[in-house]
Amino acid sequence: MAGLYIHIPFCRSRCIYCAFFSTTRLERRQHYVDALCREMELRAHDLGDCSVDTVYIGGGTPSMLTAAQLATLLQHAFSHFQVSPHAEITLECNPDDVTDDLLATLPVNRVSMGAQTFSDERLRFLRRRHSAVQVGQAVSCLRRHGIGNISIDLMYGFPGETLAQWQTDIEAALALQVEHLSAYALSYEEGTPLHAMLQQGRVEELSDDLQRDMYYALKDRLETAGYEHYELSNFARPGFSSRHNSGYWDGTPYIGLGAGAHSYDGTRRQWNVADLDAYLGAIAEGRVPAEGEQLDDITRYNEQVMTRLRTRRGFPLQLLSAAERSYCLRQARRYLDCGWLVLQGADTLVLARQGLFVSDMVMSDLMMLPT
Repeated sequence: MAGLYIHIPFCRSRCIYCAFFSTTRLERRQHYVDALCREMELRAHDLGDCSVDTVYIGGGTPSMLTAAQLATLLQHAFSHFQVSPHAEITLECNPDDVTDDLLATLPVNRVSMGAQTFSDERLRFLRRRHSAVQVGQAVSCLRRHGIGNISIDLMYGFPGETLAQWQTDIEAALALQVEHLSAYALSYEEGTPLHAMLQQGRVEELSDDLQRDMYYALKDRLETAGYEHYELSNFARPGFSSRHNSGYWDGTPYIGLGAGAHSYDGTRRQWNVADLDAYLGAIAEGRVPAEGEQLDDITRYNEQVMTRLRTRRGFPLQLLSAAERSYCLRQARRYLDCGWLVLQGADTLVLARQGLFVSDMVMSDLMMLPT
């Protein structure tokens, strides 16, 4: 099985925290859709005989396209790749873009929405377009159209946010009874307006201690409500884990289409140019504007540490050579001794509860340095 990712870089406006490739040049949307369809034609054989089990339309803001444009992309994908009839087909949406017109004929079975917070004040701070009430309205609209797999994104760690305010957001999310929740700490990525505000002293990051308390409050409340904590930032009702994102963590091959999109075939990574004009120009010439790299043993090992250890299933050491396994266990020893890592079944490393919030440090210490 393989995954297919389609990147839609368009946004009406940019949120202050976003560091992903995006553009507000909405007049180029149809030109871009045409180019995506052409890229599918150029790459129709990249997966060989492998069938596509997941299709994910992400961004950016994919719901900035019309229903007809989105349907065209999916129809083209179905025509040029072997998409399974039982494929998970996800569309990312902004809550205020979810309408009857958008959903009436669109062949998707999963929707992921960026709610972020249920505080209108914090939404304005992020420069989000939607209001808190529109999240609930969007969920209701999705249900009317038979979407039985809804995910919402939340953020915590806003400047000045309290633990009680975060718990209010968690309860508001639970009241929607969605199948999947993702939650991320607000990050101050270099080059974003939010990072500039931090540098100028206009905002202040929350303490690590408070963010840790917020993380574990989320984990405990969602697990009590019946959600499985299957990846560091992701929670799902049983049977509703994101199949597409799980493929990234499990090393499943995937094709990324569009400007800035990445691809992986098991041994090589490839990435398209993150420039709208350069992408459109190259596709018009009949070529995919991409660079790539063959993964060496050290890079492959490091990527497995970074992706597989994120999940509840953990890092199966039988995937490693004898030398890699010996190195990994040697590096992991102090974390096994202090209880941040556990060894399940003698051959799988898993983050313990105490190690979840410091996972970046643990994974970094398990990695190999280039020779």
